[in-house]
Amino acid sequence: MYVQSVTRIDPDALFEKGIRCVLFDLDNTVVPRDKNDVSPEVAQWLNGLTARGIKVCVVSNNGPARIGRIRGMEDIPSVTRAVKPRKRPFRRAMQMLGVTPGETAVVGDQIFTDILGGNRLGLYTILVVPMPGKEYWATELINRRLERLVLWKIRREHSGKDGD
Repeated sequence: MYVQSVTRIDPDALFEKGIRCVLFDLDNTVVPRDKNDVSPEVAQWLNGLTARGIKVCVVSNNGPARIGRIRGMEDIPSVTRAVKPRKRPFRRAMQMLGVTPGETAVVGDQIFTDILGGNRLGLYTILVVPMPGKEYWATELINRRLERLVLWKIRREHSGKDGD
């Protein structure tokens, strides 16, 4: 799935697909990299997931200090220094929450870390448009350039097809 924002992801639709857990990236997915507050809209979305009975966990390449500074994330479990797209952090998060790959979704803003990591384990993956704000220099220099090429190719291949 590819959406403009996490707030466009319907918790009820995920639940109907059998999703019982959402593993999500932090920076530029649920909070801008240069901010320390979860927006009210994202907080409402997270509350909607948990109200629907969907477990949540942050899987981030950041260290625990960054996650600890984010207001609104205090009660959410996390796997830090994940080195995505490695499989281990996703497996660790699923083990922490007691869920299987078939009932787990990954939400993130980067194809070559979040989405690739989830796809390597057969998880349901949801790519979101990155939030506006500052990027990590290596992300902009390498990942975003490659992502633009991949997204251009996907759009070209799918343009004009019914149901897209």
